[in-house]
Amino acid sequence: MPSNTRRYVSQLAHNESISQVFLASDKQLRPNRNGNLYLQVDLADRSGTVNARMWNASDNDYRAFENGDYVHVEGATQLFQGNLQLIANRIRKARPDEVDESDFVTLQSAEVDQMRGRLVEILGGIQSAPLSRLAQGFLADEALLAKFCQAPAGMKNHHAYQGGLLEHVLSLMELVLVIAPRYPQLDQDKLLLGALLHDLAKVDELAYERDISYTDEGQLLGHMVLGITLLDNLVRTIVQQDGQPFPARLLLELKHLIISHHGQYEYGSSKLPMTLEAVALHHLDNLDAKLANFTQLITDCPNTDSNWTQYYSQLGRKLLKPEK
Repeated sequence: MPSNTRRYVSQLAHNESISQVFLASDKQLRPNRNGNLYLQVDLADRSGTVNARMWNASDNDYRAFENGDYVHVEGATQLFQGNLQLIANRIRKARPDEVDESDFVTLQSAEVDQMRGRLVEILGGIQSAPLSRLAQGFLADEALLAKFCQAPAGMKNHHAYQGGLLEHVLSLMELVLVIAPRYPQLDQDKLLLGALLHDLAKVDELAYERDISYTDEGQLLGHMVLGITLLDNLVRTIVQQDGQPFPARLLLELKHLIISHHGQYEYGSSKLPMTLEAVALHHLDNLDAKLANFTQLITDCPNTDSNWTQYYSQLGRKLLKPEK
């Protein structure tokens, strides 16, 4: 049976001996400066991810496991340029009796069920007739709803775990319910549907049965383009079912919410936000994603004895940890 003395990734510190199971992803066999090969792989559990390297690796080491496999790793942690990494002496595919699936599930099924119930409740409160039709059409698509409740919201930056998309979207909807009444010029129902739809196509952009990766469609098209197609399909289905047309202007604005929610061209938006709801959705989405990302960085920081995290070059700053 799996050991109950597991050290989760978020608990690891410098110079710890490691002999336990992780979920492997993004493995690469790479040459160092001297031309010798080493194996690089990301190792994860429900608390986070640590990068591992095994020096003097061979092609057999690389082929001993696949991305998405549970692997047993022996080695030691070390700090390198402010980041924690794991130097592995041995990596092998784990035996079934060594794996405790609960060590790798960030959100338990009861939490997902509770969030799903709240999502249904919020969508049930939409007053606009066409938007309510669209929301109920989404909920009636059992296959799509199941994928939505399983999918992550991203690869690494925020909510990068199964159920993360549901958690992110529900968090945005709760923000909409707080913010929209403060700004009567905003259409709350339209903004709620924007929160639902903006990342919905990540159910097809990402593969997430175990490790998280991009699908071919995700690599070639991305979730914004896929999202337009998904929305068209949803609208086509509800029109076929009830025979009522869907307002063309409203459909156009919903599509704009999807393709503009990243806010800037350099961040992947094909259009800048040009409606009040699009402006609001971008900033609320960015707020939720940033807070989730920064919280994870603080949680994963190996500087356990300091009030400050390491310096993050991608952010241009350190982060002050909350008081315990």
